Amino acid sequence: MLTPSPTTPAVLPVILCGGSGTRLWPLSRAGFPKQFLCLTGRHSLFQLAAQRLQRLGPTPLVVCSEEHRFLAQEQLRELGLEQARLLLEPVARNTAAAVTLAALQASADGADPVLVVTPADQVVAQAEPYTRALQQAVQRAAEGGIVILGVPPDRPETGYGYIQASAGDSAGDTAGPWPVAAFVEKPDAATAERYLREGGYYWNAGNFVMRASVWLAALQAFRPDILQACQHAWAGRQTDQHFVRPRPEAFAAVPSESVDYAVLERCPGSAFGIHMVPLHADWSDLGAWDAVWQSAPKDPQGNALTGDVLTHDARDNLVHASGRLVALVGVSGLTVVETADAVLVADRRSSQAVKHIVQALGDGQRPERHWHRKVHRPWGWYDSIDEGERFKVKRIWVKPGASLSLQMHHHRAEHWVVVRGTAEVSHGTERQILSENQSTYIPLGQQHRLRNPGVLPLEIIEVQSGSYLGEDDIVRFEDQYGRG
Repeated sequence: MLTPSPTTPAVLPVILCGGSGTRLWPLSRAGFPKQFLCLTGRHSLFQLAAQRLQRLGPTPLVVCSEEHRFLAQEQLRELGLEQARLLLEPVARNTAAAVTLAALQASADGADPVLVVTPADQVVAQAEPYTRALQQAVQRAAEGGIVILGVPPDRPETGYGYIQASAGDSAGDTAGPWPVAAFVEKPDAATAERYLREGGYYWNAGNFVMRASVWLAALQAFRPDILQACQHAWAGRQTDQHFVRPRPEAFAAVPSESVDYAVLERCPGSAFGIHMVPLHADWSDLGAWDAVWQSAPKDPQGNALTGDVLTHDARDNLVHASGRLVALVGVSGLTVVETADAVLVADRRSSQAVKHIVQALGDGQRPERHWHRKVHRPWGWYDSIDEGERFKVKRIWVKPGASLSLQMHHHRAEHWVVVRGTAEVSHGTERQILSENQSTYIPLGQQHRLRNPGVLPLEIIEVQSGSYLGEDDIVRFEDQYGRG
């Protein structure tokens, strides 16, 4: 842990938890994006980011979407970080606006900590070198500079932006910080090969460090329109114990721009000096399925396998089975991802093109773009296990002590059967306690609420029947989670 001292500045870790991870569909979806997925073990990418930053000291500040606030809060709770403050974006406005919200929050009481900013959706296999690189960056940033982490490339990658450092090389530097000469866009294959041969080019890891005041001053110099719009939204913010919400209509007017385009790429040669610290820590942004294959453990045939998978004469494949047996015979270089409602089969070299499938799903307004069959809610989750004309069957799981909203439906009735735990059911003027194998009926148009009063999880089977069974047929009267 980096403990403040007379020579060590106050540090505030910031996790940028936006993004939808469309290239990792069908596992990553808009309603449950990749940063909340467990792709490399027991913890999600977001949780791994929070754990890495705990080495620097205080509880992190999290910037995430309003839609994902309960996912982020629950995953922080699992790490014992219940006190983390979440800045909620009502709409996505890219990373420049997200970092500006963090800087405004950090400086709200006249403080000026060093912000250590990291995306929530990366993998860093070696924690110690990562912490050392950040500590090195913090010392430089405390003096008023901006410092970014650069990853020495080990292959001619075309999916990353690059940093050109004015000293050092990609063969193994552990020194720095080096002045940044330029930022370069994602290259074509020939250019990436040249970068690898020449050295001095590093992958842009998207991790950067600077004082809150330095960020605000640089944004004022380069993009005052973004700063002023963010300040306007911030002035109308609403705050409670865990959440800070900028004024929605004002935040929607903030120009959408990345940190790199808005500020960082303009810094070389300007009054805002920018340096790079090399990061030797087995970093990956897991931006596409091929990157997941690169980072995953493999069998002797080069297959990265997750779930119930059998292979015969198969090599260099990535297979992720969520719930069913997947078998591969005589194939190589494939990505196969199975979920309850969708299966992806792709050439692993075409991982970046998965975004076109996601675009087609959006164009067709298909639910598979946004939601999994299993949908997480602040009170637990539900899984739509069957559906037909005028009926739908759900498995509903409710956390101990949690409660669904007091609600009503215009177009459907519901039958509930308790299969585990204890349910407290309110409907109309009645209140009843149901235990295992007991059931109840909620007529169309009846106000009702489901609560788990016990200390064990509650599981019920819900059978809906009616003319319309969409999730938008919910009228909420009371909700402890503040949903409308």
